[in-house]
Amino acid sequence: MSRSDRGLRRLAAGTLLAAFQGTTAPGWVLRELEHGLGGVTLFGFNVADAEQLKSLTAELRGAAGEPVVSLDEEGGDVTRLAYHVGSPYPGNAALGAVDDVELTRQVYRAIGSELAACGVNLDMAPDADVNSEADNPVIGTRAFGSEAALVSRHTVAAVQGLQSVNVAACVKHFPGHGATHVDSHVAVPVVDVTPELLRTRELAPFRAAIEAGTKSIMTAHVAVPVLTGDTPATLSRAALTELLRGELGYDGVVVSDALDMQAITESVGLAGGAVLSLAAGTDLLCLGPLPTQDDVRQIIDGIVAAVGDGRLPLSRLEEAADRVDALRGWFGSPARVLAEQNGVGLHAARRAVRLTGEPAPLVEPLVIEVDTPPTIAVGDVPWGVGPWLPEAEILRVTPAAADVPGILAKARDRSLVVVVKDAHRHAGSRELVSALVAARPDATVIEMGLPIWRPACAAHIATYGAARPNAQAAVELFRR
Repeated sequence: MSRSDRGLRRLAAGTLLAAFQGTTAPGWVLRELEHGLGGVTLFGFNVADAEQLKSLTAELRGAAGEPVVSLDEEGGDVTRLAYHVGSPYPGNAALGAVDDVELTRQVYRAIGSELAACGVNLDMAPDADVNSEADNPVIGTRAFGSEAALVSRHTVAAVQGLQSVNVAACVKHFPGHGATHVDSHVAVPVVDVTPELLRTRELAPFRAAIEAGTKSIMTAHVAVPVLTGDTPATLSRAALTELLRGELGYDGVVVSDALDMQAITESVGLAGGAVLSLAAGTDLLCLGPLPTQDDVRQIIDGIVAAVGDGRLPLSRLEEAADRVDALRGWFGSPARVLAEQNGVGLHAARRAVRLTGEPAPLVEPLVIEVDTPPTIAVGDVPWGVGPWLPEAEILRVTPAAADVPGILAKARDRSLVVVVKDAHRHAGSRELVSALVAARPDATVIEMGLPIWRPACAAHIATYGAARPNAQAAVELFRR
């Protein structure tokens, strides 16, 4: 391989954020970092605890100076630092319900300080989608709300909080994933809006984040017919170069959403998606958790080949490298790392919780937790009220298998508490809850998703998320 070929391979590798299994860095990742790999994206399976993560990120830096070390830490349902126990911070829906931008800034500063203390320098957050579609299967409580102005002001606060401790924000999912009915992990969603609505609703939070100085923006694997036709925005020059760079004037780092999602792999493949996304205007390609060492090499080879045959201008790789180098320089500037665990998460969750009616004092409580399938973005993060109700009997049931007469018999002469997540999206959950409260109108229902559907019950508690402090804040209402 000639010197020029080695230089081209290094430029190609510099656009990739790879992933790996386990809690230590495999040799191939360290070697690729030495040879120019842009960085890594970490997932829950990479994190055991804060000290282990700090050691892992130090090992990565030892191979490459200041690589991009990223993960998804949104607070609320989407967490990587606390994947095995649940986040200590409520998510965006709870913060939007409170609507105190200073509180949002404090929560994201606390999240950022924990990430910085562990050696993570880019947080793939906040979610800036305007959740205008109630049945959205992938955004929901990850959004600050359904109004563009509210989402915009809290997106700015989140960016400011993270970047105040030198953790780069990555505002997502451009140009907006809030008006979708499909999860882009499994297909290409369509955002069918007019140009006017796109600019006044979907783009408003991104415009605000750009003005606030966000260091990076993540693309969405969504098709916007008026902008991209049937092409996902991640692969669209019209979205990333003409709109984001041109009209909105953004000159920071553009990061792709995970390329291993079926919206990309089932259409153009990993290597094809990498080339098309770079050509469209992306600077860093998040590969997701599935691609292997061989996949990474094939993607690099595919990028090099695309430059060779003219499908991808060399200047595009050089431009991406310049932007990522500037980001690394910002990482390296002095930062105050606070590693705050100051109770702001529980404080925020207490302010967010909403009570309708009055829960009766608990008597030998029986808690029915209605199981809800996790989304791919969230993963299998623990949730529920059990840790804060040690005196309760907890039954986790699926709607299809629930024995309503048996539950009612067990609950006789006892308090009945029913816990659900996003019941408005799951007919089986609604049917089960309705059957239980019809027989036990004195029951309390705790909704740990969006409180769009409410049954007739004695007391209804809305938490706007299923993180640990959300559950604690709900249970505290029984003990007032």
